[in-house]
Amino acid sequence: MTIPFATRLDNVETSAIRELFKLLGRPGIISFAGGFPDSALFDVQGIRDAVNTALTEEPGAALQYGATEGHAPLREQIASFMAAKGVREVAASDLIVTTGSQQALDLLGKTLISPGDKVIVEGPTFLATIQCFRLYGAELITVPVDGDGTQTDALEQLIAEHQPKFVYLIPTFGNPSGALMSLERRRAVLEMAVKHHMLIVEDDPYGDLYFGEAPPPSLLALSAQVPGSRELLVHCGSLSKVLSPGLRVGWMVGPAELLAKATMCKQFSDAHTSTFAQATAAQYLKAGRMPATLARVRQVYAERATAMGEALRRELGDAIEFVQPQGGLFIWARLTGARGQLQDGGELARRAIDKGVAFVPGAPFYARHPDPATLRLSFATVGLDKIEEGVGRLAQAL
Repeated sequence: MTIPFATRLDNVETSAIRELFKLLGRPGIISFAGGFPDSALFDVQGIRDAVNTALTEEPGAALQYGATEGHAPLREQIASFMAAKGVREVAASDLIVTTGSQQALDLLGKTLISPGDKVIVEGPTFLATIQCFRLYGAELITVPVDGDGTQTDALEQLIAEHQPKFVYLIPTFGNPSGALMSLERRRAVLEMAVKHHMLIVEDDPYGDLYFGEAPPPSLLALSAQVPGSRELLVHCGSLSKVLSPGLRVGWMVGPAELLAKATMCKQFSDAHTSTFAQATAAQYLKAGRMPATLARVRQVYAERATAMGEALRRELGDAIEFVQPQGGLFIWARLTGARGQLQDGGELARRAIDKGVAFVPGAPFYARHPDPATLRLSFATVGLDKIEEGVGRLAQAL
């Protein structure tokens, strides 16, 4: 029997990254492929204490059904967490808790996208965003990214030409680009949102993972300086990259009308994010352990990012080009083809597996006009010695 699947599945494919993971069980593989934090850096004791406190102080709330909008104490703690990062005007009632920030993307698709609607995304951008928005029938338009983030002149031209339903951006250490949008461009994005009355979605799962100097304020924090922009801004956040992906705790800040529709759609899908996970996260944030946790992971990731950058320059030389990341989990690179060397990221990925190292070729991260010479390397889960060895294997594959 042939199952009559929904036609919406015709335009989406299995994640190229998930398919790659099937190869990573081979013995001896050094993986630069994953887009996740290092489990060795999880604050296990702090999370254990938060679990115990939640089960001691609020066992009923932690183990029972809860409000779709989210566990009230967690919403309050998230508002305080964001206030410490310069977002002064967010109250608990201004956000809903989602099952990871990825559910926020799905809720945006459900509430905003009708088949044929145009949506602007960065090129490259988060692969799951491409898949999610296409699932709901969006026609994706891509705006180019450079070392200072989204090219805002090009973005304004695309907005004027296509009149999209909304614009989706990852301004701070984007996945996969690692790019950091400059303060000047952030202001420009907010100003053009007001000028064109355009909804902007800011996805910010990596903003706390900076190395050295803190990044410019988020679009949400900066919106207080651009009158009228706050009402045109959606902000998605997450604890997955800074505390634990297993908790699946994210949130979405946005206009009240949009949050109401998103809450309604969330009722249909999961009723609410795990109350046990929410109560745990609330107690963890309340205990004040997050600053020390962030300081630790920033230091470790900064060391690994530096080591990988140095190794790539030493081992691959002019065969590769990249901007050294100032935060996040990734180095986004491009093969130059110098001296007649390989310039196809997909082919290099296949050769690299044979040499015992894995990374993700860059082409799948483009909704349109993929650059086959690009690749994404994650330094987050690999120790310094393995980074050196893995980059050496990569050079042999080239």
